[in-house]
Amino acid sequence: MKKRRKPKAPGQNTRMGLTVKQLFEIIPDEATAEKWIEGIIWGWDKRNCGHCSATDTVETKSGKPMKYRCRTCGKYFNVRTGTFLQGTHIALDDWIYAIYLMMTNLKGVSSMKVHRELGITQKSAWHMMHRIRNSMDVVPPNTFQFSGEVEVDETYIGGKEGNRHSSKKLRLGRGPVGKKPVIGARDRESGYVKAKVIDRTDRKTLHGFINENVAIKSQIYTDEAHAYKGLIDYEHKSVSHSAGEYVKDQASTNGIESFWAMVKRGYVGTYHKMSFKHLHRYVQEFTGRNNARKINTWVQIMLVIGNMANTHLPYKELIKDPVAK
Repeated sequence: MKKRRKPKAPGQNTRMGLTVKQLFEIIPDEATAEKWIEGIIWGWDKRNCGHCSATDTVETKSGKPMKYRCRTCGKYFNVRTGTFLQGTHIALDDWIYAIYLMMTNLKGVSSMKVHRELGITQKSAWHMMHRIRNSMDVVPPNTFQFSGEVEVDETYIGGKEGNRHSSKKLRLGRGPVGKKPVIGARDRESGYVKAKVIDRTDRKTLHGFINENVAIKSQIYTDEAHAYKGLIDYEHKSVSHSAGEYVKDQASTNGIESFWAMVKRGYVGTYHKMSFKHLHRYVQEFTGRNNARKINTWVQIMLVIGNMANTHLPYKELIKDPVAK
């Protein structure tokens, strides 16, 4: 197999961002985008079959029915096969631009904005963005546990009871009524955040999240919620928000609450609604963007592309009733 030459990477300081003009200079057309995506997913000296992952592949002479054929399984494939690009006819350079928009807008970007920028339908933009969200959990790895000083807090996502139409009001009180709880942890040293949509905020659920995402012997900071009491194998300190206490020595949850504030600004100012059915993807979007903020923007785009294998999300699966069998 002829070894492909890696395109010249953007010559930028790792602390600098990436302007739209620079992005268009790096990716001027779909052919260039295809070369970059192939290199990021497969490497610059091999190709992996999108069906069986074998490397014994050849390029078809005519490019039909697809650009490559696998000698192991005999199937045809291209760079879209087996990724969130599968089944889409949207140009590959448009995909890179959409990833750029989602990674550089701290409060998110609406599907209406992407629809106008790319000249595609709002429905296609919405589907496109959910597929990208599936690959935005890039830093740190899922197996990575926080250690040292870690702030843990929960919040509730959803519309206010007073803003609902009278026919949709639950009339069960205020506060978290009709909202979905989300639990999060923030590592103070790195600023990384992990968050998860949960069904309830009982002790078993909160302790389970901490045990899964925080190394034992770590220092945990929470508010005064009773569900956090009784943590085993952790140093635990809390602050009493109900008494107006927000900082007590080193104990506070201000860092994770700043992250929740960003999520809610995105809810109110950008998306206006995050359905419970798709909330886990929105949460992944905000955590992924937060955790990659210190990385060069082009590297962020490469990380998302490199993470898109096995993330195929057909439209029918996206819109189906989550409780349907």
